[in-house]
Amino acid sequence: MIKEKLSLKEEVKGFQLKLISRIFAEKKEDSWQGELSSSALSTAVGIFSLSQFDQDQYVVEIKSGLNWLVKNINEDGSYGDTVASPGNISTTLLVWAAFSVSTKLGRDDQKTISKIESYISKEAGSLEPDKIIDKVLSFYGDDHTFSVPILTTCTLAGCFGEDKSIWKRIPQLPFELSVFPSKFFKNLKLDVVSYALPALIAIGIVRFKHRRSFLNPLSYIRSGAVNKALNKLQSIQPENGGFLEASPLTGFVLMALSNSGHKSHVVAEKCASFLKNSQRQDGSLPIDTHLHTWVTTLTANALTENDKATWLDKYSKRDLKKFLLAQQHKEIHPYTNAEPGGFAWSPLPGAVPDADDTAGALVALRRLSEKGHMPIAEAIFGIRWLISLQNSDGGIPTFCHGWGKLPFDKSCPDITAHVIRAFIEWENDIPGLKAEMHTSIKKMLTYLTNVQRSDGSWQPLWFGNQQTEGQVNLTYGTAQVVIALNECGLTDFDFADILKKGESWLIGAQNVDGTWGGAVKSPASIEETALGTNALISSGHYPEQADKGMQGLLTLTEGGVKFTSSPIGLYFASLWYDEKMYPLVYSMAAVEKYLLKSGE
Repeated sequence: MIKEKLSLKEEVKGFQLKLISRIFAEKKEDSWQGELSSSALSTAVGIFSLSQFDQDQYVVEIKSGLNWLVKNINEDGSYGDTVASPGNISTTLLVWAAFSVSTKLGRDDQKTISKIESYISKEAGSLEPDKIIDKVLSFYGDDHTFSVPILTTCTLAGCFGEDKSIWKRIPQLPFELSVFPSKFFKNLKLDVVSYALPALIAIGIVRFKHRRSFLNPLSYIRSGAVNKALNKLQSIQPENGGFLEASPLTGFVLMALSNSGHKSHVVAEKCASFLKNSQRQDGSLPIDTHLHTWVTTLTANALTENDKATWLDKYSKRDLKKFLLAQQHKEIHPYTNAEPGGFAWSPLPGAVPDADDTAGALVALRRLSEKGHMPIAEAIFGIRWLISLQNSDGGIPTFCHGWGKLPFDKSCPDITAHVIRAFIEWENDIPGLKAEMHTSIKKMLTYLTNVQRSDGSWQPLWFGNQQTEGQVNLTYGTAQVVIALNECGLTDFDFADILKKGESWLIGAQNVDGTWGGAVKSPASIEETALGTNALISSGHYPEQADKGMQGLLTLTEGGVKFTSSPIGLYFASLWYDEKMYPLVYSMAAVEKYLLKSGE
């Protein structure tokens, strides 16, 4: 008997049921927490900083971390940001520094260390300190957010030898500027991004302590500013000790304080506690604790993409809504000085309000609410918060209005598109704010017009692809903008041309088998294929290509059996991560929209 071949719609419906099963298996009580990939960089910085703080007290954690690093070295002696990432000089240097404590612990890790040194020598030209320093500084350019902490770590570890004059090669971060009121930061032209204030302070102080120049008049100013800067650092540290819930940032602060005469400071004690609690059973540390709120909004929005779907009953919607409403910040945030009204990526105290999470939460709250039970006051609060963040170029930045000097402080297309979607979601429920939202959207559309690349694509900020030229993820950025523009009903602004160019780029970037990678002719991922498919379904003008995309998604997941996450996420300082929930939620959103358009 010959088995009749299923139609694509029937295959998608079967795929949908497998997705639902996987998504709800990941649910934790009333929400989704997700799981970030383990990070060699976080592990290295975490255990090295603990060794500088109190090696005897944290010997178990340090050894466990070293064991994980030994097991996860690449064949060429390098380390990448995730175990699925190609090696890079930055992460490998930090791991090299971590292994400096090996001998003191009575370990024999020389085989691993030799492989690491062979890779570094090849990449930098030699193991000479000047060669390595030149390599790192040239790679990061004017942005000292990450280059100076890397070089400081290697110096403290003794990787550059015992010659103290090597500190002269490491740029001095102007920690004394941290004592200025935060409202002046955007005017100070800092060479670190807005979120890196703890590193600016701690790394700046340790460099000053090791290479103070009495001939420099700034030396006396800096000397007098140390205690004030430490007070500032303490004032912005969350109660659990983790700055931004990020192990690397917290580790950099701990190692700096431990080597500048401030080991007994309360900030150092709390940093060490956070790092110990962040370590996983296998010895590794993630790049951040988790993206609980962000993953929950992505999941809720995927499950409600089709307004006919009944995956969430009224009790589940009520619980999700209650969870999200509890995440809205009601006070000025001590870290970024953000006004109340925004949402962060996690309920944990180290997370800070940002535009992407606020937009996602607003969309979810609208979709989870019944008419007559809308959280109008909270929505207005969040919408006004987003409008206040809008830059003069019309785009939406991540955290802070108007900083703009360095890339991670600038407006970005994907977040701007997300905010448009949030405003469109709420425009008919808040008539008194509709005109203001439309004015803001028009500015956003102008921004998107101005930053569209000549080929029709948009480049996102917080997502990339390690296998494309320049490691950009044009599929993610373009798909997000195309989805938003297809939802935007404004008729008094002509964006048809940029929308068509964006859709044309997606069609040209689609692989022969229907899949997408991060750019034209790049290896496919589940996440990128789901987003590309979703975008073309949203358009409604390219059914053949949308069907091919859905078929490609079925192939990549083996019909809903395999959901391997890819390192497409970019964290602070361009560190890569993958998130367990991304392939599930992006696939679900595409499936729901596909079946909605098919009349299901």
